[in-house]
Amino acid sequence: MDTEAVRSFVRAAELGQLRHAADELGVTQQAVSKRIAALERALDVRLFTRTPRGVELTLDGQAFLPHARNIVTGADRAVTAVRRGSRALRIDVLGLRSAQAVILHDYWRSHPGCELDVVTLRVDDPRLAVAAVRAGDLDASFRSVTDPAALPHEVRMIHAFHSPLELVVGPRHPLASARTLRPAQLRGHRIWVPGIAPGSEWAEFYDELVTEFGLRVDAAGPNFGNEVLLDILADSADVATLVGSRDRYAWPAGHDLRRIPIADPTLAYPLSLLLPRANPHPGLGAVIAHFTGLAPLPGKVWLPSWAVTTL
Repeated sequence: MDTEAVRSFVRAAELGQLRHAADELGVTQQAVSKRIAALERALDVRLFTRTPRGVELTLDGQAFLPHARNIVTGADRAVTAVRRGSRALRIDVLGLRSAQAVILHDYWRSHPGCELDVVTLRVDDPRLAVAAVRAGDLDASFRSVTDPAALPHEVRMIHAFHSPLELVVGPRHPLASARTLRPAQLRGHRIWVPGIAPGSEWAEFYDELVTEFGLRVDAAGPNFGNEVLLDILADSADVATLVGSRDRYAWPAGHDLRRIPIADPTLAYPLSLLLPRANPHPGLGAVIAHFTGLAPLPGKVWLPSWAVTTL
């Protein structure tokens, strides 16, 4: 099996667009498309469905993806075993538009010589990220294990940074004209956050947030992605959502969406980093130092009970 075709499939699946996969792999989009087409012929299945916004995995593609990742990892390990030096620092983030990716990009811009491999596991269960760190497939992962007893001894969890939340609303929403909001002002408003997976760290975060401030957080309905969510907010007079202040979102100018900071107290999502206790990647220390140098959040800050400094 052509490992470069498998690698192209994995990156296209993780990034959602052939063009982005091609840019990352340093080849043309046509080359990536040909590789994946050849892989589909060899397997006699369709791996992707093409959409106006990119590519989506078929059921066969979803079944093949974890095995394809193992193939790529195995090939990389084989090369690393005979190549002088070590591979790039591999860090898992929740999404390439997330605050974690933004902070890592800031670090990379200030350290242009560093080799950084930013990946997205696309799993909701933090135990899978723990297993990947433990096995050495990842050097670090932006995940939190909310129950310390579930963390194996070989993996430690440290505080990375706190991500303050903002309310996003359309121009007709009652809170659209506010410059800042207190948590009490969000009561009674529908805060729609599709994609809250049971058992995930963010499910526990929102559970505590609702209990603490009496908010109405609604996760009902399928998650069609950020673009659809932003479209709905633009047309709605009563739906809002919560995002991290550093998270990157783009929408058409006609949407006229508003991102409103929340303060007194600031509602913050604690971002942690999972890493091995023994023999961490030599490039990891400088990344952690970069997090340590971030300015602390001003004023009163609310965090969930499971926020930690070090385990």
